[in-house]
Order: sequence, then C-alpha cells, then structure tokens
Amino acid sequence: MRDIRIAFLEADVALPVVKDFIERVKIKALGQEIIKSITPGQMVVKIIHTELINILSGTQEETSLSLKSSPPISILMVGLQGSGKTTASAKLALRLKNQNKKVLLVSLDTYRPAAQDQLNILSKSIGVDSLPIIANQSPLEITKRALYEAKLAAYDIVIYDTAGRVQIDTEMMEEAFNIKNLINPIETILVIDAMTGQDAVIIADNFNQKLGITGIILSRIDGDAKGGAALSVRYITKRPIKFLSTGEKLTNLEEFNPERIASRILDMGDILSLVEKAASVIDQEEAEKAAAKLKKGSASRMVQEDQFQK
Repeated sequence: MRDIRIAFLEADVALPVVKDFIERVKIKALGQEIIKSITPGQMVVKIIHTELINILSGTQEETSLSLKSSPPISILMVGLQGSGKTTASAKLALRLKNQNKKVLLVSLDTYRPAAQDQLNILSKSIGVDSLPIIANQSPLEITKRALYEAKLAAYDIVIYDTAGRVQIDTEMMEEAFNIKNLINPIETILVIDAMTGQDAVIIADNFNQKLGITGIILSRIDGDAKGGAALSVRYITKRPIKFLSTGEKLTNLEEFNPERIASRILDMGDILSLVEKAASVIDQEEAEKAAAKLKKGSASRMVQEDQFQK
C-alpha cells in the first residue's frame, strides 16, 4: 500500500484523495482470496486497478453529451486561463459538426487580448460559424446577441467559450453564473489541464460548487502528466470525465477511457498483465473442471437410464 501511495502522489493525485482511496481499498482487500501463482502484493495492485476503473467510469448516459432538448442547445465551457478551453471548444464544435449538427461558436472572453479572434480563426479552420465580433460589448451583451442569432439562424447547438482567469476569483464566477442563468445550458463543461496537479481538486470543487458542472474535459493529457488530475476531479466532484483533449490538432478529442487512465496512474502494467494472465489460467482450469464434472454426470445419468430401461 505504501508503494501504491507513492505511485499516486507521483501521478499528482491530490493528497486527500490518496488518503481516502487507500483506506477504502484496504477494507476491500482484507479477506480477498489470492489467485495462486501470484503474490498478495500483486493481488492488491489488481484490486486497486479495478477500484480505480470503477471510480473513473461513468454510465453511458453520464459520459455522453446530453443533446436531447429543443434547439438551439447551449453548452457552456468554463475553466481557468491557459487550460486549453478555447481549443477544446473548437474541438467539440468539430465533433458535433461531424454528427451533422449546425454549430455556432461564441467567444465571451473580452479580457484576454485576441481571444475572440483566436476562436474566430479556429472556427473558420473547421468550417463552423462563429458569432461576429462587435467591439466593446460586454460578455452578457454578447450572450444576448448569440441567443437571438441562434434562434434566427436555426442553429442546433451553441458553444459559449467563457473567459478564464489566472486564478479563481469572485468576479469571474459571478460573470459565469450570470451567463449560465441567461442561456440555461444543457451542459456546463469544466476544461482542466492534466498538468494542474494537486490544485486540480481546488479548481474543480470551486467550479462545481458555484456553477454546478455536468462534465469535464481533461486537456494536455498527451504531455508528461500521469493522469492524477482525472482521479482527483472525478473523486471530488462526482462528475463524469467526458473527453480527453490530446493534442493541438482539432481532431484530437477522444472519448474518455477509464482503463487507460487507471493504468497510467498506477504505472504497474507488468504486474497487471501478470495478474490477468494468472486469472485467465484459473478461469480456464475452473472451466475444464466444470466440463469434466458435467461430462461425468452425463455419463452417470446415461448408465442409470440404461439400467432403468432394462
């Protein structure tokens, strides 16, 4: 368990999550039968891996985008500045466009220089409309204009890319809250950088408490991060991770795979392979025993029937 704790901390899983998770798994591990040919320690790794997958996984309904509503459907993208939110918005728009949806991208970031231009350029590169930029409009004024344009032009989905800040502040949350009340989004998605590390819990918890997020996109998962942020935010918010943003290309948006992230966090693939192989051998042996038993029972029954007929 000490080795597992170290592996989790090296993967940047938040300390409170590590402590809670370890205690939870200890209870499950005690009394578990050990598969022959492997050590108890290896069995514990398998139990932890299974528990990791259980926590990270969501139902199909949870992990899919909720698009069952009358158009235009609003999707609100939130997160800190530098989290990859604008790129993730464009990636999501491309994904929905490929599902034959008419999508409008709206930039509400009037604070970061050229942020609106950035989204406009990205939208053109994927062949998706973006709301025309009008200078000196406030985020709420832009939102009201977007609502009007979306109904007028019969868009299926509108993706609102909100402004981020270097750190969470009251003004930022208040603005996002007002925008959410105005558009009534069917999805409020938090984009969080996989490299965030220990701060992931604080960020995710703040956004969830203030805005009630419905899902998470984990960005920059293709970097050096081992995926600890995924476990931290899922464990604390209980909200599903819907997508992984894995690179700069706008096609690089993957559906979340809990098995892959669990293996990445533990970084004990060799042990897991060994346990799975041992388990498959046991399953094979049990199947052969059951087959032999069935065959023996069948033969015995045939003899009994023959004697009865005589």
